[in-house]
Amino acid sequence: MRALTKVLVVIFILTLIGSALTSANGQQQRALLLKPDAPEFTAPAPARSVIRFETSKGDVVMEVLRDWAPIGAARFVNLVRYGYYDDCRFFRVRPGTWIQFGVNGDPAIATAWRARNLQDDPYVKNSNVRGTVAFAFAVPNGRTAQVFINMRDNSATHDREPFVPFGRVTEGLDIVDALNTEYGEGPGGIRAGRQDAFFAGGNAYLAKDFPRLDFIRRASIVSR
Repeated sequence: MRALTKVLVVIFILTLIGSALTSANGQQQRALLLKPDAPEFTAPAPARSVIRFETSKGDVVMEVLRDWAPIGAARFVNLVRYGYYDDCRFFRVRPGTWIQFGVNGDPAIATAWRARNLQDDPYVKNSNVRGTVAFAFAVPNGRTAQVFINMRDNSATHDREPFVPFGRVTEGLDIVDALNTEYGEGPGGIRAGRQDAFFAGGNAYLAKDFPRLDFIRRASIVSR
């Protein structure tokens, strides 16, 4: 009995230590995400990165390829590396066309990145076919942190913008198909100019007005 008690005490202590380390790591990541000019966010992306999104509907795996869009790939991979997309909602959905995410649920972080624009990547060869992923933008050189997944072949409209894909979904596209579409573009699209309340209120605003949105529990780089 005493031996069992000792084991339980050890497990409890280790759990407390693990929770403390997780909390400290989260605080460090938040502090870094509040500094978009930090050098960590300008590191070039590897030639190929595989990213796993643990979503409220299941896992989705994405392949990011540097030669498709080196500027966009670097931004995206670095944001994933430091936890930007964790707990992000899939907030803008046009069923059967695209689904968008990338406004951080913490208003301070979302606001810090809102105007951190990237230069456009030159359009080379990769069309906006089903499963490809690109940054959303409203004006030239206006990409920041919001991205969308093409749910059909959108090349006829998106290639000429151009929205330049930096990656593609390799596993779990059926999961993306199953994400909640009931709110459509309710939380607001870039061009519609309806995102101010989202940036100001973060996930708390979405939980109140759009409570059934699906979301990313955690995004992580699983291989390079």
